[in-house]
Amino acid sequence: MKLILRADIDNLGRLGDLVNVKPGYGRNYLVPQGMAMLATKANIKAFEFERKRLQEQMDAIRFAAQEIADKLAAAKVVIPVRVGEGNKLYGSVTVVNIAEALEAMGIVVDRRKIVLDEPLRALGEYSLEVKLHPDVKADLAVSVVPHGQEIDESATSEPKSEEPAAEEA
Repeated sequence: MKLILRADIDNLGRLGDLVNVKPGYGRNYLVPQGMAMLATKANIKAFEFERKRLQEQMDAIRFAAQEIADKLAAAKVVIPVRVGEGNKLYGSVTVVNIAEALEAMGIVVDRRKIVLDEPLRALGEYSLEVKLHPDVKADLAVSVVPHGQEIDESATSEPKSEEPAAEEA
């Protein structure tokens, strides 16, 4: 099935691309969601008139994603967790926990945009990637600290984080 894309779609194409997809994917998902239209001569002609408006919409979405990426780059998420003997976590830190912590900071990010291969199961500092848009990616600093210690580390975060790193190296 040949379609014209009306939006940027990961792993498929960009706005205005002519793509071949399986009929079920096009008929059941792309066309009803308004992400694509059949590639007929009449639709190609109509799309050329509509392209400028769609491109402006995509640029606005990209600009909003870039603003969020700038906020994420400046933010440092501190997640307090309960720990047992030997600083072993009870449970783990998932993208849901990270998204909730970001929301508490006033930054709303969909949890599906946070790239986390497996849940965080140890104390420490992590750098995660957040894919906000196909063209916009941001790095997010996440610190997993013992419960009740998040206030202490925020006041003197640099000296405490450097001492263990020097001992491990």
